[in-house]
Amino acid sequence: MNTSSFPWTDPVNRRKFLTHTLVSAGSMALLSLPLAGVAADSLLDKETFTVQDVINLILAEGKLLPKQDTVDTIKAGKGSQQVTGIVTTMFATIAVIEEAARLKANFIIAHEPTFYNHKDDTQWVKDNKVVKQKQELLAKHGIAVWRFHDYCHSLKPDAISYGIAKKANWLPYYKTGEMMLTIPTTSLQQLVQHLKSSLSIGHVRVIGNLEQACTRVALLPGAWGGQRQVTLSEAEKPDLLIVGELSEWETAEYIRDSQLLGGKTALLVLGHSVSEEPGMEWVVDWLQPKLPAIKITHIASGDPFTWL
Repeated sequence: MNTSSFPWTDPVNRRKFLTHTLVSAGSMALLSLPLAGVAADSLLDKETFTVQDVINLILAEGKLLPKQDTVDTIKAGKGSQQVTGIVTTMFATIAVIEEAARLKANFIIAHEPTFYNHKDDTQWVKDNKVVKQKQELLAKHGIAVWRFHDYCHSLKPDAISYGIAKKANWLPYYKTGEMMLTIPTTSLQQLVQHLKSSLSIGHVRVIGNLEQACTRVALLPGAWGGQRQVTLSEAEKPDLLIVGELSEWETAEYIRDSQLLGGKTALLVLGHSVSEEPGMEWVVDWLQPKLPAIKITHIASGDPFTWL
């Protein structure tokens, strides 16, 4: 993305915005975060950054007000540790952690949970040996993990939906804040092949007539939940509903019955991780110019399934 389209990427405007965010009344909210309250000028002029510095910079550069109730907290490591390199990913898997260590990157920015539940409650299942081993691996390599989920979706544009639209070459049809896209008319079969190719997805699931023409597309990467997926389908009647994942007993059954009753909305299930990964890949493009002294790398956590 050409970040020059954002006024706060201009150095003068950035300095004004950072000063306003971190020094004015907004700074009182930032001070509620661990180790926050760094002066605006020092963030712009620093050559070394702590984990908390990077978090504060992301909030300021994204024009994001701190959230009091958020899952976007530090899951491992400390906010005070100096950053040697940054990795963005969907899930901080064991493989991603080991690759980050090989790259000498000690800060992972992950979109989804590290410890297998939404709030990263390490006691979600008591005495979980996998959780303990993962914590030990992170500590061994001195790697901090911060979840970038709520704030990521609060960016303008939403980093996740923008990222998938960009990678699918759909930016001409994408509008910030909207889930509906009007694309050139193409068959469902051709559309599936296009998305598999552009997003590097090996397998997808489809409900619908592959010869059906598709023009109005609802793009809902990730896990929106059955109620929101069905609500959008009812309100917009898209030719195709594209989701990351779903509850098979909710949205899938709704689409199946809808089609049997003469409805035209088809369903394409991409997979949760692979549908949102392009957004975390784009975060590198967005963040790297703001932190030129730190190498930022995207490591795809990938599809966890083997298809037989």
